[in-house]
Amino acid sequence: MTTPDAPGLIDRYLQLCEDRELDEAGRFLAERARLVFPGGREYSSLREMAAASTGTYRWVRKHRDRYLVGDADGRVTVTSLGRLYGEWLDGTPFEDIRYADVFVLDGGLIVEQHVYNDLALVAQQRDA
Repeated sequence: MTTPDAPGLIDRYLQLCEDRELDEAGRFLAERARLVFPGGREYSSLREMAAASTGTYRWVRKHRDRYLVGDADGRVTVTSLGRLYGEWLDGTPFEDIRYADVFVLDGGLIVEQHVYNDLALVAQQRDA
């Protein structure tokens, strides 16, 4: 895989995840991909990840503002930067919550996904 293809691959994967087309999105993952989310929560599958988010919000999507790409040790790293928007469990909308997703690709597959965002912080402030 060449570096210019990496952002497109990640963008497609993220869109499939947002659309909950998890089987198709899973084809972008290596066999034992690490999916690490805020709080150090690690999932072994996209279905496990989706099930864990059901108590936080009704739905969430991403304004993917930009991608940063790097190469090291035969792997490609892609960072997606942007803003989350969606709906809390009570139906109240939210928007402009910053996020950064870091992906490590090897052989054209995602071997690591690290998710960082301010969703929990905003939820805490909202409930205070």
